[in-house]
Amino acid sequence: MAAEFETVIGLEVHLELQTKSKIFCACPNRFGEAPNSNVCPVCLGLPGSLPVLNGKVIELSLRAALALNCEVPPYSKFDRKNYFYPDLPKAYQISQYDFPLARNGHLDLYSESRLIRRVQIERLHIEEDAGKLLHGEDGAASLVDYNRSGVPLVEIVTAPDLRSPEEARLFLELLRRTLLYTGVSDCKMEEGSLRCDANISLRPGGEKALGSKVELKNMNSFRSVQKGLEYEAIRQKSVLRESGSISSETRRYDESRGITLEMRGKEEEHDYRYFPEPDLPPLIIEGSRLKEIGESLPELPTERGLRLAREYEIPPSQAEVITASRGLADFYEEAVGHFNRPRLVANWLTSDVQSLVKEWDKEDPMPFTAFRLAELLRLVEDGAISTRMAKEVLKESFDGGESPGEIVRRKGLAQLSDEKELASIAEKVLQEHQGAAKDFLSGNKKSLSFLVGQVMKHTGGKANPQMVSKLLQERLKKT
Repeated sequence: MAAEFETVIGLEVHLELQTKSKIFCACPNRFGEAPNSNVCPVCLGLPGSLPVLNGKVIELSLRAALALNCEVPPYSKFDRKNYFYPDLPKAYQISQYDFPLARNGHLDLYSESRLIRRVQIERLHIEEDAGKLLHGEDGAASLVDYNRSGVPLVEIVTAPDLRSPEEARLFLELLRRTLLYTGVSDCKMEEGSLRCDANISLRPGGEKALGSKVELKNMNSFRSVQKGLEYEAIRQKSVLRESGSISSETRRYDESRGITLEMRGKEEEHDYRYFPEPDLPPLIIEGSRLKEIGESLPELPTERGLRLAREYEIPPSQAEVITASRGLADFYEEAVGHFNRPRLVANWLTSDVQSLVKEWDKEDPMPFTAFRLAELLRLVEDGAISTRMAKEVLKESFDGGESPGEIVRRKGLAQLSDEKELASIAEKVLQEHQGAAKDFLSGNKKSLSFLVGQVMKHTGGKANPQMVSKLLQERLKKT
């Protein structure tokens, strides 16, 4: 039975490229500088200034296109997208229209190694960013910062293939991971280097024709993308149930109130009066260059996650966590190379180790290495330290950079595994806690944990807990 309404979502993602300078001039491409400090006649649109294309922009754009499985034609060109707004000093934006850099790509969404959705990417094109408007709290005036004007962007436009707000969030998370692996952008939504607009429409279940779409803006996190789309789907459903019609418009998401609000009517392509950019030549991409860039790409997160799950026999959910960043995935495979227990390494990496890591992609190397994780796990496997002690050693090694073995030796943490000594302590504990011993013999299995804890207390936590449990049970059976 078809659902009452089907949700249809397409995304438009703007991505700032990680270049040292802007797209058409030598001004620095840096976030957080004093307003209007990184500007020149070109990015301010002053008369007589001419754009000169930054070659690095093409390289990074091609990396993104190939990572997203796009077709890259040999010919593309720049166009002028005309509109008047205070953050656009030239009154037009240099972009690409009918001949974009790349088309017909896709990203596959998986759940537990099962393909749930192939999302088609209609186009990927290059353009320059606009400035940023800063609105006063009293609403009396707005200021404009042109530092962002001329920052290089790629725009990635999906087909209307997504069928729920959650799918939209999952796609964006996968897109971000993929682009981070390629090194084309830092993808920081909080700094505006990854921005997303979403188009959403509803249609009666079973129909093929698309409904009137609404564009949502002002969504500053993946969570707000999902929440904004969820609200808009409910709003549109309510209108349609009352036999109303959906206006094709642009709305903004008010995160504090959790609602969408009308901004303006939806612009169409003809409103922008595109025409070819006369000051820039066409882009001619040679096949040899594409091949070279394609061969330089790393194994991407989807493929790597599927391989890790298959090759190391770890749960797909763990493989997805591990491949969330390239650094974490590299760390895992290096650790397994030093200590060939893939599942155990995965368990530690996705729990205790990851909880200590706030951010993997720092410029400074992390003090705790894959070799040291392997060393730590080998100490546990050899019975030199308990799992509980290993967690303490992990934190100290992570914080200070000292190797686990050195910490164990320096602090005298080696696990007590002398059977004769432990048997003597076990006898003493059974004498001191005869009530707990009787409870165990009466069927209360929890009493054993209490008795093991008492032995651990006598040994300052150094006793081998598995050996202690075995010795206690042997002696309890003889009573």
